[in-house]
Amino acid sequence: MLTAESIRLRAQRSGLRIGLGVGTDVEKAKRAKLEAEGLGFADVLLYNDAKRLAEDLLNDRIDAAVRGDIDSNRAMEAVRRSFQVTRVLRAAFMQPRGGRMFLLAPVGIDEGWTIAEKVEIARLSARLMRRLDIEPEVGFMSGGRTSDKGRMAEIDRSIEAAEAATGIAVSEGIRARDVQVLIENAARECDVIIAPDGVSGNLIFRTLHFLGGAAALGAPVLNIDRVYIDTSRAKTSYGDSIALASALASMR
Repeated sequence: MLTAESIRLRAQRSGLRIGLGVGTDVEKAKRAKLEAEGLGFADVLLYNDAKRLAEDLLNDRIDAAVRGDIDSNRAMEAVRRSFQVTRVLRAAFMQPRGGRMFLLAPVGIDEGWTIAEKVEIARLSARLMRRLDIEPEVGFMSGGRTSDKGRMAEIDRSIEAAEAATGIAVSEGIRARDVQVLIENAARECDVIIAPDGVSGNLIFRTLHFLGGAAALGAPVLNIDRVYIDTSRAKTSYGDSIALASALASMR
């Protein structure tokens, strides 16, 4: 079973170089560096320039990158420009208290609004989980139960989009199901949860992590061929995100 501890074990003694972004909280970055190096996760290099962090990752000067508390817009724009992608797609590793770990996506408010993008996120998330030796079950969420059709046009569109995305994913050989609005079932049974859209995904993330105390290791960028872990500036420590970056980079 995938857990925060199993990821930390994968990261130990990796010998990799991880870049950590530094914004306004320099001391937090320094503490994360000391923690990660002390536990043998990686050698950590601190960056205060989002563009240089992304370019050094692209050019293999570092093995992986963690955003840290660099401004999100600047960090993701640097990733888009360096890796020549029009949109950044991310999925967050989360483990609720007393629950199992899963990937939650989309977590960016402008991600996952079309059926095609939902399927792409599912496809890339499944590929990532397979790198961790897990053949994932993917759950597509919607704004209501199937029986709620007819109550509101927007709800109908959400339900129909989840149904369509599930059908496409299954046709591609992905183990996928339509979990409707039942996130409580999805969290118990699915390895990847696709929220109805980026706003609801971001709200689920923030509710689970900041109010519910769920572990949030970070959100790998799915659609680039390097390991870049997006993080929340509100995290108290980036040690687990560095561990995640190291664990994923060691399997490249």
